[in-house]
Amino acid sequence: MAVTAAALGGCAWGGGTEDTSAPAAPRGLTVQAGSSTTAHVMWNQATDDTEVTAYEVYRDAKRVKEVPGRESMVDVVGLEPSATYRFTVRARDAEGNVSEDSKQLTVTMPAATAADRKPPSRPERLKGEAEGSRAAMLSWSKSSDDNKVASYEIFQGGSKIHSVGGNQTATLVTGLRPGTDYTFTVKARDAADNFSPASSEVRVRTAPGKDSGRGTAPTGFRAGTHRADGAYYIDLAWTPPRTGGAVAEYQIQLDGRTATSLVFGGTAPTDKAEHSFYIGKKAGERHRVRIRPKLPDGTWGGYSPERTVTTG
Repeated sequence: MAVTAAALGGCAWGGGTEDTSAPAAPRGLTVQAGSSTTAHVMWNQATDDTEVTAYEVYRDAKRVKEVPGRESMVDVVGLEPSATYRFTVRARDAEGNVSEDSKQLTVTMPAATAADRKPPSRPERLKGEAEGSRAAMLSWSKSSDDNKVASYEIFQGGSKIHSVGGNQTATLVTGLRPGTDYTFTVKARDAADNFSPASSEVRVRTAPGKDSGRGTAPTGFRAGTHRADGAYYIDLAWTPPRTGGAVAEYQIQLDGRTATSLVFGGTAPTDKAEHSFYIGKKAGERHRVRIRPKLPDGTWGGYSPERTVTTG
């Protein structure tokens, strides 16, 4: 009887229903040539009965990029000047269910320009205005170039967040947080990948809303110490905030002052993050530590709770 009970307990009878539903196809696909060899692909977040965990980007029916489910744009590089490409995007969930293709878009790359090392002129008269609590409208004057401006790159706090065609001098930036101050700049880019100087900054504050941004702090933050080779290290662990994109950079504050920045190379962790850093060789020292993330929109998120550790 005991053996029978153990066997039954190990079976998956009565478990959860298998997820066989695919996500909806991504909508709102846009493709813009950023230079003669780079295309900027963007789309709207797809929906799923559980969660979209990845997006697959296809060029001429061949998968060329994959990004986490919280991201909705990517640059596809290594393209041929003057060539024409067809792009689609698919959404995938944790069970491996893949959506239908998005709408297909075609882009023709600009022609290459030989030995072009002269950047476009700086975009001037950048203006910005909040459009409700989650978007901002930006506009600027046209840049000049000895050949042609291929695209304009939009930056927030030093992070690229958007790209539009060289014939476009206005755009709506979405996915912002309510009641938040943003600082935007714009750079012009030509087909030879020369970038102009950044425009002057424009500051925009989004309207208040239900989401105040307090959910941008890391959660489950823990801190401890360990000793190795005669020195002490502070060990940190946390869950990255869910903010609509991967969080690759964090600022570490030690004893009330900014100590260092942590930048994850490659793919940034999304479920659990860990980091250790050197603190000294003396035992019995107490330190206070907390962290905050640099969000995909270029702003700093909220601080984690502060933790106290003692070496030794």
